[in-house]
Amino acid sequence: MTMMLNKDAREDLIERGYSRRQLGEVAALLSAGVAASTLLGGAAQAQQQAARGIAGAVRIGSNECWTGPFQSGVDAAAKAASVGNWYDPDNYRGDLVATVAKVEGIPESHVMLWPGSGGPLVSTVAAFCSPAKGLVTADPTFESAWRTADYLKAPIAKAPQAIGKGHDVKAMLAANPNAGLYYICSPNNPTGTVTPLADIEWLLANKPADSVLLVDEAYIHFSEAPSAAKLVAGRKDLIVMRTFSKLFGMAGIRLGLTFADPDVQKRLMLFGPSAGGLSITAMACGNAVYPEAALIKARRNEMIAARDATIAWLTKKGIEVQPGSQANMFMVNWKKPAKEMQAALLTAPEKVQIGRNWPIWPTVSRVTVGSADDMSKFCAAVDKVYKA
Repeated sequence: MTMMLNKDAREDLIERGYSRRQLGEVAALLSAGVAASTLLGGAAQAQQQAARGIAGAVRIGSNECWTGPFQSGVDAAAKAASVGNWYDPDNYRGDLVATVAKVEGIPESHVMLWPGSGGPLVSTVAAFCSPAKGLVTADPTFESAWRTADYLKAPIAKAPQAIGKGHDVKAMLAANPNAGLYYICSPNNPTGTVTPLADIEWLLANKPADSVLLVDEAYIHFSEAPSAAKLVAGRKDLIVMRTFSKLFGMAGIRLGLTFADPDVQKRLMLFGPSAGGLSITAMACGNAVYPEAALIKARRNEMIAARDATIAWLTKKGIEVQPGSQANMFMVNWKKPAKEMQAALLTAPEKVQIGRNWPIWPTVSRVTVGSADDMSKFCAAVDKVYKA
């Protein structure tokens, strides 16, 4: 069922150049939520299909974590499930907001909860882009923002990203000096590279005053790079987005965050649901795992060890790996169509499911870092099927 846009949302969209006929299309997109691929075209559906796990395969294709939530989170979720007959019996939402605000050093009023991060990304594009105000991103990057902007008929500008580097913020600004939304994914998906905080601050200082910068930090816990979270205080043109789907191992539990000024959060809420769609088990799990600094560091180090060992093996074999990843993924240049290698690795005895390629680099595959055993099987499969 398509959600009804409230009066404020309708007036906001009309003011930004949407016809009354288009309002129904926007409402349909926002209603779709995680199923938005049904509206965003064949490429989005193909991406969603490719991300699904294949029975019996080594799953290193979707940037999921190789293991589940920390035990403290599992225990908290189980305890919450025992009182699942109540909507929110013990202020699970308030506790999670307070915990996140304390860890990040930002006001509680600047923290918003979401069922994952896919929804708020779509909502942000809907809130700040229009046929007159476009979207600017790096290329390659996470494509959901592109597809949403395209569906909304907002102009899209892509600034090519140099291999091994973060976003070229000056090129992004030059690509559209009058955009409605600038999108930075750091660490970037699919490259894993980090955009320095100084570059993010430069873009904030030089972009149009009426535009918004969205910094997607889905993979920040895999990196020791500084977060942009503390920059949101005192600003109404910055949103920082997080998810529990990556290092915290909660992809199927659905929990995400946005950090922004309360007025900005209210505007996002015009175009999508927030904590009303969250389960108490998700909030309890998130509240337990978010402060686990020592466990976060240990899991990060485990990933780095597996990533570095795999890259060293590939390099020794003469296979090019793009440098600079600070996340649970890296890019491999097979020097041949990436789709062929993706298919070949599934036929190996180890049956390894790696990630896809992006159009800008047709010979390059994204490989997710799994457990040490996963990566050993990946290397064994590559050894069998790869021919220079």
